[in-house]
Amino acid sequence: MLRKLRIHLSPLWAGAAWLSLAFALLPGRAQACAGQPEQWRADIAAFAAADRAHAPPPHPVLFVGSSSIRLWSTLAQDFPGRAVLDRGFGGSRIPDATYYAGRLVAPYHPRAIVFYAGDNDLAEGCTPAQVRDAFAAFVGRARALDPGVPIAFIAIKPSMARRQLLPQIRQANALVRDYARQQHGVDYLDAFTPMLGPDGQPQRRWFVQDGLHMNRQGYAVWVRLVRTWLDIVARP
Repeated sequence: MLRKLRIHLSPLWAGAAWLSLAFALLPGRAQACAGQPEQWRADIAAFAAADRAHAPPPHPVLFVGSSSIRLWSTLAQDFPGRAVLDRGFGGSRIPDATYYAGRLVAPYHPRAIVFYAGDNDLAEGCTPAQVRDAFAAFVGRARALDPGVPIAFIAIKPSMARRQLLPQIRQANALVRDYARQQHGVDYLDAFTPMLGPDGQPQRRWFVQDGLHMNRQGYAVWVRLVRTWLDIVARP
């Protein structure tokens, strides 16, 4: 077994170094789709402040990602009997989570990670392959920090506001699903299919007025899938 290399970098520089290395190892087009992590510094600092004010639970189920995670206000009641921690931030993209993994993942030694991001990436011009590659980079970074941690990718949702991206969403989800099948302890949770109507199109009933973020019905779809997954990989 290889011994873990210890490099003493600050969390921000560590994230930057890993992200640079990860994208250097991916096709050149992936480098053009890196996130813009500097804009989230205040959000990440707020997490650290919250941890100082109230110690986070040990080894929580860690929810990481963009605003659909950040706005999941009912995590505790949706997963009774489990220690959960929400670390979703802004309208972030997948590489943003990779950049800050030293501060989003490392402090908590999570029992499992539930990850959602990707629709912002596609909306800002990333390709489905870049979404898959970015998620692979996040998995690599998270596993470097916490080897063996189970990770689930919640499928990119078919929102009303981004129905024009439906072909790219389908393709990105398929690529992530295929990637996850080849990895030990990485799973794809198909929240995409049950949110489509009989015509294969997005349905308004899952979303709040903006057509992008979910209402309680939408989150209920996610809860069922995540509960089932956690019962398999991280029994209470």
